[in-house]
Amino acid sequence: MIRNRKYFRALGVTAVAGASMLTLVTTSGASSGGLAKGAPVKIGISLSLSGDFSGDGQAFQQGYKLWAADVNKTGGLLGHQVSLDIVSDASSPTQVVTNYQKLISTDHVNLTFGPFSSLLTLPAAKAVSRYGYAMVEGAGGAPSVFQAGLHNVFDVALPVANSLVPFATWVSSLPKSVRPKTVAYVTSNDPFTQPQIPVAQKIMGPAGIKTVYNKVFPGEVTDFTPIADAVAAQHPQVVILGSTDVPTVSAFMQAFEQSGFSPKVFIATAGPDQGNTFIKAVGAANADGVMVPNTWYGLAANKQSRQMVAEYIKLYGGTPAGVNGDVAEAYAVGQVVAQAVKATGGFDNAKIIKYLHSNVSLATVLGGAKFNSLGMNPQMTAYTFQWQGTKGNKFVQVNPVHDANSVKIVFPKPVWGK
Repeated sequence: MIRNRKYFRALGVTAVAGASMLTLVTTSGASSGGLAKGAPVKIGISLSLSGDFSGDGQAFQQGYKLWAADVNKTGGLLGHQVSLDIVSDASSPTQVVTNYQKLISTDHVNLTFGPFSSLLTLPAAKAVSRYGYAMVEGAGGAPSVFQAGLHNVFDVALPVANSLVPFATWVSSLPKSVRPKTVAYVTSNDPFTQPQIPVAQKIMGPAGIKTVYNKVFPGEVTDFTPIADAVAAQHPQVVILGSTDVPTVSAFMQAFEQSGFSPKVFIATAGPDQGNTFIKAVGAANADGVMVPNTWYGLAANKQSRQMVAEYIKLYGGTPAGVNGDVAEAYAVGQVVAQAVKATGGFDNAKIIKYLHSNVSLATVLGGAKFNSLGMNPQMTAYTFQWQGTKGNKFVQVNPVHDANSVKIVFPKPVWGK
């Protein structure tokens, strides 16, 4: 959600010289980390193919498979074809641990890629760490993941706490005559959503935007109507929803519409970034004006991203705006690991971990990646996106407002369905 999931300009990164645009693989000859000649390199992955995060998990699966197909078309990793061993964790933090333990100890995978959600990434990273495996992931950017002090986890995406910064800065900088006066914060108690709220509050509060509602709800909630009605009763001009999926956002929007409440600004931390899945759930007219923080979208100027998007559309159909950001985050995970494998000449996880901690600059469809001592990728920039139009909706970058690729924000947000 992440979410991941980025970086639309050429960043001047110094990737491995002579690498291909998307996969950075070698042809033959280098040490293959103990693999027999011709043997596939097995990559173990646990994904939420059912349960609360199933939409994101399935998009991540598409991204991983697209990356593997591209790698294999160009000779594989160090001459070994990539074989993805993907198992479902049903969005369960307990099952994700069991899955990675089995992938390593029973299936004997050579490498591991991360699951979806910080909620699952932290226990997964701890599990694979006990075996000495690296875990590169694209949807585990919550502070709790990095605060655990794990040396083996690397998040290719933006640290989530900063996701709402450009949005909050924009709202706070509006002329006083039109600046919203009230805001409601309502968030799931998820490690992805909660850290974003205090950062936004610290920016918006000093600008005179009064908090009229602030609530954290359990992730197990299935009926959002009472919470949404409580928000609507305060008539906030801005609503910031800490959400992890499309169904949550859709439920709040439906409840708001039924109560006759339509805020001037509505942003959700995840859900609106899900492309066509979001539009189908809420309707094109209701999507108009809805915002979401993210760091990538299908029309990003990054050349690697454009090539990946073209391949995705050829395989699955649709339009660039409809490509889920999770796809890019997953693809970027593969790219980072491929570059580390090539640089270290094999599949030794200890060497891969050391290499990724060496301050090296890498290239991905999200933009540049360079990890600090905690495994964060702090050079990433946060953006805000907005759905605009009631027919053939466009998903466009609107923040930071000074960025050359940002378009004018639709403000205030149109009334639902208008």
